[in-house]
Amino acid sequence: MEPTPPAVRCDGVTVTLGRRRILDGLDLRIRPGTVYALLGRNGAGKSTAFRVLLGLRRPDAGTVSLFGEPWRRGLLARVGASVDGPALYDHLSAAQNLRVHARLTGVAEARVEEVLHLVGLAGTGRRRASRFSTGMRARLALGIALLAEPELLLLDEPQNGLDPEGVVELRELIRSLAAAGRTVLLSSHQLGEVARTADDVGVLAGGRLVHEGPLRSLAPDGELERAYFALTAGAAA
Repeated sequence: MEPTPPAVRCDGVTVTLGRRRILDGLDLRIRPGTVYALLGRNGAGKSTAFRVLLGLRRPDAGTVSLFGEPWRRGLLARVGASVDGPALYDHLSAAQNLRVHARLTGVAEARVEEVLHLVGLAGTGRRRASRFSTGMRARLALGIALLAEPELLLLDEPQNGLDPEGVVELRELIRSLAAAGRTVLLSSHQLGEVARTADDVGVLAGGRLVHEGPLRSLAPDGELERAYFALTAGAAA
């Protein structure tokens, strides 16, 4: 029986900006049906890795595969993403924002109400997104990412702006997605939350992956923060 291919695979991915290597030979393996947390300091290359996976930045070297296939734009139909902050239509309500994206992606409009409840925005009515709090905007961005029920979800700092209740709800949602067989790649600086959410962890330092594996292999004693700082101490951003 053939082994299941990684949901995401990067081999030797290198991205250079000027004289600086943002990613330096990145090798990445993300198992399907898991939550994978990509950790690193600001400037370590996390956002660039997300952009490469989404085709927003072409690597200077290396290869990327999604779902066991070489990267091609058509595979993005199976991917949902919330990166670089929420890109919303501020003059529209949450439901209207979702309806626009539903029409663009061919998703049935009935899915809009499901997603509004899923991300906790069902009670916002006709309120424009311009009047949303930071946390509400983050919830709506997540809803847009979930609209087409993607097999792979990419979330860049998804907890930003959420209150404690929202953080717990997000954790439960992410774990439920993995339990249903979906794959979630997230980046986060909230190491305590990562320890409660992730199955696997990758740590970037200076554009290189300095650790990849199950969470328990990085922090068998549960002290993720201590293990993370030990790995990244003295690393260039």
